[in-house]
Amino acid sequence: MLSFMKPYELIRSRRKTLALEITADCRVLVRAPLRLPKERIDAFVENHAAWIETHLERQRQKAASAPPAPTPEEIAALKAKARSVLPGKVAYWSEKMGVAPTGLKITTARKRYGSCSGRNSLCFSCFLMRCPEEAVELVVVHELCHIREKNHGPRFYALLEQYLPDYKERKKLLR
Repeated sequence: MLSFMKPYELIRSRRKTLALEITADCRVLVRAPLRLPKERIDAFVENHAAWIETHLERQRQKAASAPPAPTPEEIAALKAKARSVLPGKVAYWSEKMGVAPTGLKITTARKRYGSCSGRNSLCFSCFLMRCPEEAVELVVVHELCHIREKNHGPRFYALLEQYLPDYKERKKLLR
């Protein structure tokens, strides 16, 4: 039997390979094929014990240094600021770029500051308001560029550079 093994959550699916994941809340997930025997999965986890420990420690450190979650009041204030700042920036840049978004929405998304739907509706996270103005403008222009170029190919970046030649420096300001 196994000498020592971390507890893990097993997720079976129609995949062909085994995969390990350490979540933000420090859980160990193992993704496995539907019919793979549990002994093989346990052996896989045991063989990757050092990797698991290293990445668990990284996640613990990340969690310890993360700022506290914003209060509902802070989120409301960020949303209010976004509603007052973003429509003007979108209108200014839309006119300058000759594009017309079909909508504008403010969200509480944590993983991305902005998005552009296939129907050219823009979404911005209220957390973008924590960034410097130059970074906010970058995200607005970036999403407006997606009205013309739906991907991140060379033509997209050429268009972005046409309107914000310093976009690479601005990107460094995003937290």
